[in-house]
Parts: sequence; structure tokens; C-alpha cells
Amino acid sequence: MLNVKKEYNIFFKNKFCFIKPKTITQNLYLNSIINKIITFGIGVSGTGKTYLATALAVDFFKKRKVSRIVLARPIVEAGEKLGYLPGNFNKKIDPYLSPIYDVLFEILGSNFYKKYIYNNIIEVVPLAYMRGRTFNDCFVVLDEAQNTTISQMKMFLTRLGFNSKAVINGDISQIDLPKNMYSGLKHAVKVCKNIKDIGIIYFNINDVIRSNIVGNIIKAYNKYENLIIK
Repeated sequence: MLNVKKEYNIFFKNKFCFIKPKTITQNLYLNSIINKIITFGIGVSGTGKTYLATALAVDFFKKRKVSRIVLARPIVEAGEKLGYLPGNFNKKIDPYLSPIYDVLFEILGSNFYKKYIYNNIIEVVPLAYMRGRTFNDCFVVLDEAQNTTISQMKMFLTRLGFNSKAVINGDISQIDLPKNMYSGLKHAVKVCKNIKDIGIIYFNINDVIRSNIVGNIIKAYNKYENLIIK
């Protein structure tokens, strides 16, 4: 049974304040992260998955429950190839990782953001960089996990060491993999659904906390795609 709380106290932008789940599903999600070793957050964009997981990761670090935070995303090329983009490799992958940087900047503020990144307390990396590593005493968040392959997801799940937590977020309605590739997120949920200490939380349109128009757009797309399928 999850120890359900109605709000969470964390340091936010250098001052003490509250992060409160705005929906029942967000509340279940936060409690799953706290009480489980691995949590899957699955659902449409705008439901707060990345923001809440990152905020809780920072809270865990500040309370000395972990010593490091690792935030990762798979690099999926859509349209332009990386080789055609300007700059060195780090410059090429920065656009893929910028949504995570944006969340960190909002949560930490400018000074702590720069300090934690510079001191490698927070590491933002492409998923491929995790091969061969083990994460002990660490809070790991994998974002956009719907774009992992089966082998990538297995690799990620087996990186977790002692005193660590992992949060895996994704939207299975927005898979950018080639059509002949099966999503590692969809596969992992089927494989791991009965494992103790793994939580699986599903978000829906009612959990969207952006502008009301975002929820209406998602509903319109769902309705249209269902009509096409029929």
C-alpha cells in the first residue's frame, strides 16, 4: 500500500516551498517513486512526468538520500541526421537534451543549476552513454523512453546499482522509432509488470496540466486516429 501524501516539501529556486500533485495520478506517481525502486510513468505530454521526477530527484539529493542525479534521453534522429547538424558532437546532441536542461533551470535557478552541472552532481546524458556503467547511490531519470529499443531498455534497467532509484517516462502515442522497431518501453512494461518494487503509473488526458487547449488537441488527435483505424 502506498503511503499517500497530499504535498511534498522541497527546496525550490533557493527557497523553501511546496510541490503539490495536481491530480490523483500525479499523487500516485510521486508515491510510487518514493516507495518503489523503479517507476514507469506512461502517458501523454503535459502531465508533469518529467518535471515531478526531476524535482523529486533534486529533493532526494538535497536530503542526502542520493549523491548524484543522472538524467538521460535516447537520441532518435527524425528528419535531419546528426552528421549534417553544425558543431561538434556535444553541440549536435544539445537540442535533444534541452527539455531536461529547461526543467533543471526552472527548478534550481541559475546559480545552483550551473554549480550542480559544473561539479557533475547532475549529469545530463544521451542514453547510449550509459552502456558499461553502474549507478550506485544515484537517482536516474530516463525521459522519452518510448523511443528506446528493446536492447537499450534492457541495458538501462540493468545499470541500476545499490541505493538507487530509476524513473522511466514516456508517451507510447508518440514513438519516433522506425516502423520495424518495437518500443523498448512497451516491451519493458509487459516483461516487468509483476516484479516487486517496480511501479507502473498511467497518465491520461485528465492529468494534462498545461493550457486547456493542449488537452483538447490531444482529444481531437485521439478521436481522429480512432476514426482512421476504424
